[in-house]
Formats: sequence, structure tokens, C-alpha cells
Amino acid sequence: MTGGRHLRTAAYGKADSDHVRRQNRSLVLSTLRRLAPIARVDLGVATGLSPATITAITADLIAEGLVETVPDETADLDDAPARRGRPRVMLRLDPRAALVLGVKLSTNHVTLLLADFGGTLRARRDLSPRTIDRDRDGFGAMLVELVGGFLAEEGVPVEHLAEITVAAQGFVDTRSGTLMWSPAARERNIPIVAPLEAAFGRSCTISNDANMIAQALHTVDPATYDGTFAVVFVDYGVGMGLFVAGRLHHGADGSAAEFGHMNHMPGGPLCRCGRRGCLEAFTADYAIAREARGLPPDTDPLVASPSAGELAALEAAAHGGDARLAAVYDGVGTALGYGLARLMALVNPSRIVLTGASTRAYPLFRPAMEAAIDAALVEDLRRFTVVEALPWDRDMIATGLISDALRRLDHDVFSQAVNARRFRA
Repeated sequence: MTGGRHLRTAAYGKADSDHVRRQNRSLVLSTLRRLAPIARVDLGVATGLSPATITAITADLIAEGLVETVPDETADLDDAPARRGRPRVMLRLDPRAALVLGVKLSTNHVTLLLADFGGTLRARRDLSPRTIDRDRDGFGAMLVELVGGFLAEEGVPVEHLAEITVAAQGFVDTRSGTLMWSPAARERNIPIVAPLEAAFGRSCTISNDANMIAQALHTVDPATYDGTFAVVFVDYGVGMGLFVAGRLHHGADGSAAEFGHMNHMPGGPLCRCGRRGCLEAFTADYAIAREARGLPPDTDPLVASPSAGELAALEAAAHGGDARLAAVYDGVGTALGYGLARLMALVNPSRIVLTGASTRAYPLFRPAMEAAIDAALVEDLRRFTVVEALPWDRDMIATGLISDALRRLDHDVFSQAVNARRFRA
């Protein structure tokens, strides 16, 4: 019995050691992607790993072809005679280790993105297929055709692809790989992952597009956007990406954080999802246009959908003193504020970031939003949450999509040495 216990303890110890080794490899890879080129000593500081651990891991990664050495281009050549010892060796990821393909899917628009292992975008296509004309079976076939044509045009063998990752408007089911509902499609429960995996033989994932905005902020500025924070996207729809304890929160099946489709008022205005009273039905661009035009609250969101020019004109008129339009934006702020108050009470985020094209109107709806938060929450529940508006950059979804795929590659694939040359060009 004692011997059996010893063997089990040794096995657990080895498993723990292997897990730590994989975690450390993944940490080094992700840090190199963010900070490279970087010297080993600085890499140790950035990761918190010991010099011996950094030396061992980077030696392995270089031998495996995942990391390469480059000259220190920051060295001051004028000081070269005065410097002693060997010049610093800088490290960076070898971009040839793998490629990832991102697919950004929205209404009648598909963006294809090809990035290398270092995170550099190698190619991009913005295409305009009629997504809403495709039925349930034809939708996946359309994506297969677009991806296949893109790879052929770029001369990329599928063997070099590590993953295909999709970000879509609407509700997604990460377990089944389906698009449960989206304004980009006329039917529900559309298979996305299965047809892509069958056609190309590569792992495929699907995520909500708002989640990818949160991932992008975390990738670009992890010192600010880490821990527990939320990104609320206010535009043609209303969505949210949520980080909890430093990780993107997907929920049980990928449909977590559907902020825009929480009910704000039972029996309220018609939402794009077909229900009434959703927060989105009070705050999205079609909700603003519907109110501004004096249309009935059950007007189809597609009919009410405004152009960018119309929205800009409405904002300008409200800024210019149009009291009726100012009241419309007050209504947006009130609905949004009560929604944010619920979020603060439930999750206690350190930061809430508002983004999307509607952030142009932030000065118009901010006072009513803040008043609603004050009315809904005691000061103790909101005092530590910073609310900010960031100008909308549509490439944030693309940035998050690629960085999320590479994060999985670091953690799930290249954390084990046996996979190091699996996709190498």
C-alpha cells in the first residue's frame, strides 16, 4: 500500500511539473509576441520567471524553431568601443512557425485576415457577399468558398494553418460551433465550425464579435485592461465583451454577456432579435433613428436603420440645441445607465469601456447615463468602477480575433514541444 501511494504521489508530482512547464512555455511565447524583440534578462522581468528558467525555455524554443535571435538594433553604435562583454542577444517569435486565419462576419460583409505566429497581419480581404440571402446549409458553403479562394490567392497551403477562427454578430454557441441568431443571417442555428473543419481539416472556433473587442484591449494594453472589466459596444446593435479574473468570459456555451438583449422594459420597443423591450431597442442606432423620426415603437429595425450621414446629422442637431433630439439621447443614456448599474452590481468591474460608432454621441447621453447609474446604485457599489468611452476602431475586432487565436496556439498547442514544427512553413 505504501509503495502504491508513493507511485501515485510521484505521478501527481510529474503531472504538476509538466503542467507548470507548459504554462511557463505559454507565458514566454505570449510575452515575446507582445514585447519582442527583447533580451532574456528583460523577458525574465516581464514574466517573473527565474533566469535559469528563462534560459532553459528559450533554448528549447529556439531549437524547436518557435523563437529566433536577432541583433540588438537599439544598441548605440557610438558607444560600442566603451561597452564590455558580448552584445545582447534579442529574441522574437519566428513568424514561420504557423499561420492563423480570422473570419469577421457581419451583415452582408465578410473580412478575411491572415496572420503569422508573431501576430503580424500578412493579408486581408474585405468582401461583400449577400449573407442574408443564404439559407442554413448555404451559409457554411459560402464561407468555405470565400476562405478557399482567399488561401489560393495568397498561395497559402492549408498545412501551414494552425486554426481558423470566426467572430460573428449575434448569439453563438461555442460548443456546437453554430450561429444561433444573427442579423447577418435569415435563419437560426447555422453550422459554422463543422463545414470549415470538414473542408480544410483544421481546428475552427467561433466567438461573438464584442468579445473580440475586449480581447483586443487586453492584448494591446494588459496593464489597464485586465482583471475584471467590460466592453460595451453601442452601434448598429449593442453587445458586450467581459473579462473576469483576467480571462475572457464566454459562459457555458459562448452566449454570455449578451448585454444588449437584457430586457429593459417589458413590452417595450421592437428589437432586432424579435423580442420587445431589450436594452438594444432603446440604445442602438435604429432605436435612435426610430425615435428621432417619430416612428411607432414596433417599426421593424431594418426599416428604421439609419445611414451614417443621418446619425451624424441627428447628433449635430442635438448638439445645436434641438430639444426634441436632446431628449432622444437622454433616453439612450437613461436606458444604458440602468443596464450598466446592473452590470456593476453583479460583476463589480474595475472598468467599463463604451465603444462603437455611437460613442460620438457620448457627450449627449453621458449626463442621463450617469444620473441613471446614481439612481440605481448606492455609491458603495459604483465608486471603484471607471466608465470611459473610446473612439470606435473597427479593427479592434480583427485585432482581438487574431490575438485570441494565437493565445490558444500558445496555450493549447505550442506549450508542448512535440507540436513545435507541426505547421511550420
